[in-house]
Amino acid sequence: MPYCLGLQAAAEAFLSIGLATQFTLAVVAFLLIVTIISAFQKDGVDSPTSLPGSSLFSIYPFFRRRYDFLNWGFHATGQSIFRFNLLRNTVVVVSGESARQAFFTAKSLDLTEGFKILSGAIPMVRGVTSDLQTRRIQQIHKRLANVQRNGPLSELIPCILEDSRRVMETWGSAGKFDPFEKVYELTFQLTIRSISGTEIADDPLLVARLKKLYDELDTGTTPATVLLPWLPTPAMIKKLWATKTIYEIVAKAISDREQSGVHHNDTLQMLLDSGDDRLVVVGFIMGLVIAGARATGTTASWLLTFLGGHPEWRNKAAVEVEKLLAASSSSPTQPLSARLATIPLEAWEAETPVLDAIIRETTRVAQPHTAMRRNLGPDLYIDNKLIPSGAYVIYPFSDVHLDPELYSDPWKFDPGRKEPDHVPFSYVGWGGGTFYFSNILAVRLSADYVNLLFKSGKTTCLGTRLAKVELKLVTAMFVLGFEHSVLNASGEPMYPLPTPNWNDILLCRPPQGSFSLGYSRTSVAL
Repeated sequence: MPYCLGLQAAAEAFLSIGLATQFTLAVVAFLLIVTIISAFQKDGVDSPTSLPGSSLFSIYPFFRRRYDFLNWGFHATGQSIFRFNLLRNTVVVVSGESARQAFFTAKSLDLTEGFKILSGAIPMVRGVTSDLQTRRIQQIHKRLANVQRNGPLSELIPCILEDSRRVMETWGSAGKFDPFEKVYELTFQLTIRSISGTEIADDPLLVARLKKLYDELDTGTTPATVLLPWLPTPAMIKKLWATKTIYEIVAKAISDREQSGVHHNDTLQMLLDSGDDRLVVVGFIMGLVIAGARATGTTASWLLTFLGGHPEWRNKAAVEVEKLLAASSSSPTQPLSARLATIPLEAWEAETPVLDAIIRETTRVAQPHTAMRRNLGPDLYIDNKLIPSGAYVIYPFSDVHLDPELYSDPWKFDPGRKEPDHVPFSYVGWGGGTFYFSNILAVRLSADYVNLLFKSGKTTCLGTRLAKVELKLVTAMFVLGFEHSVLNASGEPMYPLPTPNWNDILLCRPPQGSFSLGYSRTSVAL
């Protein structure tokens, strides 16, 4: 009897402390149970070595200091493959040449399921950007390919250049800026132009508002919102509100177009003319805008930073673009943006080896990706270590891109370095063999959008062509329209140059305020 009375008193006390406190205690209890269960798990003979310590201590560094955390894991276990737990999820980290090949070629390692564990900072709307039916995914997949066909992409080039001119003119004749602010703002505008319609792209204030909302999705993404998305934290509520507002902006743009009856030559019109469901149109814009803006923005910011500290490569890029202009039908009296618009798409893609080398080297050294998969079964072995069915498998690109045996002095920006073609998957900047959006998508897009951005059964990003063209156009405008250099926090020439921060899984950004780009306009009219 006293025992029953004690339980009743405990229950009454629990109910009296309030719903918020009850919920917190429930979450704590859940985490403790998960920790206890994982503590009693033992490594099998052929299982990867587990990280020492409680699994709870792996959560924060995995999301906030991933590069250091993974390197520590290899060091702490002394193995090229190790495992740890994210709550109830078993995660296996692999490295090395043979493991890399197995990772990118194993049929049971699924890209879509792999990203579901981390699809946190996304504009998530069921049936729009998540839980998509196969037919709807295929529709969006097809439309993205259509945007990058020769005709639409050629017609997009003058629009990208005009947007670049307008934004760059707001920078003034001279000054300094943080490229991760100004250059990203530019690439966000260009992505909006490429993926949406004039109702949004022609309104600078609306574009700025959208950028702020997507930034709120970034800052609202925490380990809790990713691993415990049902937990109503302030960060999760903030994310939901931002998602709602983004949806309303995109939906209004579509309604305005439909009601106006005016035909525009842009991606929104292509989507509407194709007769796609409204949800497909909304989802296409909401999901793909941030993927393109973040990935291209990171690359563009670092590319211009590297060129500011390597004038020899800046000059090579300028000479290459000037040769294209000399062979074009443009007049020297035209503004730069108009002259560059006369260069055909074929020339931008086939006659720019210097720009190609610069982009490749930038994505090698300053894109902090971690590719993710899930083993859908059956069990498989990588380097004689068991990957059980249901386990997540991740491969950090630093393992290959920063490998001194493949790339001497790997942190050095050197577009002229010899490519290690003798090693399979020695460069994975645009997918498994060429990989680009992986980490950005991991924290921003639903797994459905990860799936549709990559070819079925492969990992080649479907946005590659558009991203490369945007990068080349921005670089051409900047190296011919401006002189620039890298400055330290005191405003003096900076050497050595800032080092990409691979712990920043979004932008690879060094500490804010540690450097800037000093610039001045040339005599060329933008």
